[in-house]
Amino acid sequence: MAQFRLQGSKVLAVDMAGDSVKARNGTMVAYTGQMNFKKMSGGGDGLRGMVTRRLTGEQMEVMEVKGQGTCYFADRATEVNLVRLNGETLYVESDNLLCTEATLHTGTSFTGLNGMASGNGLFTTKVEGHGWAALTSKGPAIILRVSQGMPLRVDPGAYVAHTGNLNRNLKSGAGWTTLIGEGGGEAMQVEFSGEGLVYVQPSEKMTFGGDV
Repeated sequence: MAQFRLQGSKVLAVDMAGDSVKARNGTMVAYTGQMNFKKMSGGGDGLRGMVTRRLTGEQMEVMEVKGQGTCYFADRATEVNLVRLNGETLYVESDNLLCTEATLHTGTSFTGLNGMASGNGLFTTKVEGHGWAALTSKGPAIILRVSQGMPLRVDPGAYVAHTGNLNRNLKSGAGWTTLIGEGGGEAMQVEFSGEGLVYVQPSEKMTFGGDV
């Protein structure tokens, strides 16, 4: 199996001995040994995945990397976060998914208005199976636990990914004080309830909701 490890905090090193991984196009920065690179149609899910992504607007160009040696991946000096999946599903914005083991399956999941608020469309990427996935974040991501009776609200622009049995609903943070210019300006939040983990980055990207 391919071995995932961090080289510093912003580079993913993958040691391979004839193994293969799936990585976002353009993220390879160096390698040692013998490596082959092959573009995969539809984000690595064949014709069905390609059609699904064209219909949903969830764009993710993926390449298969296979060989003997070590391959290094990075994306615009963002932080790399390793996630180990043991049969659960990881929901992640496609821009934040850097690399996965070949054993993991990627697809799409409907998010509705939550996705629109985060500026990433109506669908997001889901990763399922057993193996390692590498996520990127603007600054070191924090992992926040959600438990029954203790929901979590996240700014849509700071959301990166989540795992577990979580429900998410778009909530308005706009009250009377916000509308008259005396509030905090956080117009939209995504509320997570249930049991699971949420990955949050310390940097907000532009969102559909914006600030009121």
